[in-house]
Amino acid sequence: MKLSIIIVNYNVKYFLEQCLYSVRKAAKGIAIEVIVVDNNSVDGSVEMLKDKFKDIHLIENRKNTGFSVANNQGIEIAKGEYILLLNPDTVVQEDTFEKILTFMDEHPDAGGLGVKMIDGKGNFLPESKRGLPTPMVAFFKIFGLARLFPKSKLFGKYHLGYLSNDEVHEVDVLAGAFMLMRKTVLEKVGLLDETFFMYGEDIDLSYRIQLGGYKNYYYPNTSIIHYKGESTKKSSVNYVFVFYNAMIIFAKKHFSKNNAQLFSFLINIAVYVRAGFAIFSRMISRLVLPFLDASTWFVGLYIIKIYWENNHKYVRKEYAPELIQIAVPAYILAWLFSVWLMGGYDKPYKLSRLVRGLFIGSLIIACTYAFLNEDWRFSRAIIILGSFWTVISSVGLRLLLNFFGLKNYKLDGISSEKNIVIVANQEEGRRVLETIKQAIGTVNFIGFVHPDKVYQEQNEEYLGNIIQLGEIAEVYRIDEIIFSTKNLALHEIIHSMAMVKNTNVDYKIAPEESLFIIGSNSVDNPGDLYTIDINFNINKPQHIRNKQILDFLMSFFLLITFPIHLIFLKKPLQLLLNCWDVLRLEKSWVGYINTTIDNRHLPKIKKGILNPGDGLKKNLTLDEHTSKRLNLLYAKHYQLYKDLVLMWRAYRKLSKKYGTIES
Repeated sequence: MKLSIIIVNYNVKYFLEQCLYSVRKAAKGIAIEVIVVDNNSVDGSVEMLKDKFKDIHLIENRKNTGFSVANNQGIEIAKGEYILLLNPDTVVQEDTFEKILTFMDEHPDAGGLGVKMIDGKGNFLPESKRGLPTPMVAFFKIFGLARLFPKSKLFGKYHLGYLSNDEVHEVDVLAGAFMLMRKTVLEKVGLLDETFFMYGEDIDLSYRIQLGGYKNYYYPNTSIIHYKGESTKKSSVNYVFVFYNAMIIFAKKHFSKNNAQLFSFLINIAVYVRAGFAIFSRMISRLVLPFLDASTWFVGLYIIKIYWENNHKYVRKEYAPELIQIAVPAYILAWLFSVWLMGGYDKPYKLSRLVRGLFIGSLIIACTYAFLNEDWRFSRAIIILGSFWTVISSVGLRLLLNFFGLKNYKLDGISSEKNIVIVANQEEGRRVLETIKQAIGTVNFIGFVHPDKVYQEQNEEYLGNIIQLGEIAEVYRIDEIIFSTKNLALHEIIHSMAMVKNTNVDYKIAPEESLFIIGSNSVDNPGDLYTIDINFNINKPQHIRNKQILDFLMSFFLLITFPIHLIFLKKPLQLLLNCWDVLRLEKSWVGYINTTIDNRHLPKIKKGILNPGDGLKKNLTLDEHTSKRLNLLYAKHYQLYKDLVLMWRAYRKLSKKYGTIES
């Protein structure tokens, strides 16, 4: 066995499938084995592997053991002369394995090797080659000097920016996304250190390879696509703590005591700075639109108030200052809450949710107004005119933000259709186009681009050939280019990405044997996914939020009306316990049917006191297949009113203990 490829997967089924198809192509003529270690994924990864890749060796972990432990599981059973650790969110070129193995055979001093990596936009990923993170190197990176002076030999040592991206270099650190090593070297220096759960283990192992007397090489004569950011969200606070904690573990293990203390001090500063910045930036990004709404509403209501005072014949004097000081802020809070409740601030933004939220907010304000003391009833006209103003200003604001092309504020369904071209022959191109239509409906399909460089025939369906792709993208204002791997080799796809100079163009790859199209727009943005898989209502943000609010409101209602339930329920004390479990977020009033069947393909929700089977007739026994189907339908077609209907029908079961069956 020449090569053992080990892939650790955790909930990236679509990327894993694309990766394995590329591995299969690159493995032709080479004696290889593929070992996939799945860390208890819940997205159907294991089922996909068993269905489509029966020739691989699959290890199914029942918990997420982390990157190091899972890779070591694969290494321990690997039979290859070389071991390749490969991320599931990568795509390798057809000649990658042949070239890297040849290089290693010709360089017996090489203990490890990494390749040139690019992201889903064709941009070079600087972590393809890295230096050792000594305290000084870490200081320059943490405080931004490495970013300011990437080509400097002093400040740019972390990513070795002063070394050419297109030449072979000896480097200190290999990237864990693609890490080729001799098995004999691993037997000498040891496997991955399992102290590292995720991040840092590649630095540690690279350093130990050097300590063992071997060299690590950066090899750019083949490249891979790395959809960096799919397995983890790099902007999250959790990522900051996990990543920098890994750096501290490395420092304590390999540096002197003084250097390790200095390193830890710098890292701790970085943790609080980066974590604080991550929290602040996320909070700001979420509050920008509500703040803009509130500001425009307030200004509009103030102008309406002034106009109404000066021009309406029935208004004889100025309104009391409490109108602006108390009433208007209360109106604005009601509108904001209603819009939030209806999902008006959830991405992608939808005008229908916004208008629905404002309408409900206006109803709440109007109903509340009717019950107020006369001294607090300032003006129905201002409420009515203000309601119209909130709709006009908010819709206008969003249309304006969308018009200027701000990606964070794109509207769903408003000028959201992308100009798409597909690089493929007609037969494969039509298959890809049909996949997109089934996934997202209508698309603004511009035409096909022929994958053959010498294609010159006149054909209305073809805009030109792949050599003309850059020109086609400019002339037709293309937003997205989809490449088919059936008609193009990966190196041709990568070359074509580089040919299109427009940075606003997104790229996706359609594997020939798959029913999905996948891509990544940037390091931190996973991009869109076109797939024919089921969409579940229950895991949409507005439904998650509304379901939780319903749980709280229903629990409070049941507690307040508890004396009434003493008469009608068999186990009223259990009702109190159920209310308590729901209020402390342990359970929900409605969840899936509790059976022995595997529901890992469904979105994860809290355990429910009731389930979809509780609303059925008495003494109706549900088999496993029916229970699974009911759970699927509940998740797929979830609506808030269905929980209310179920709770009404199964009122007497509200006091049952979770997991029991009551007639």
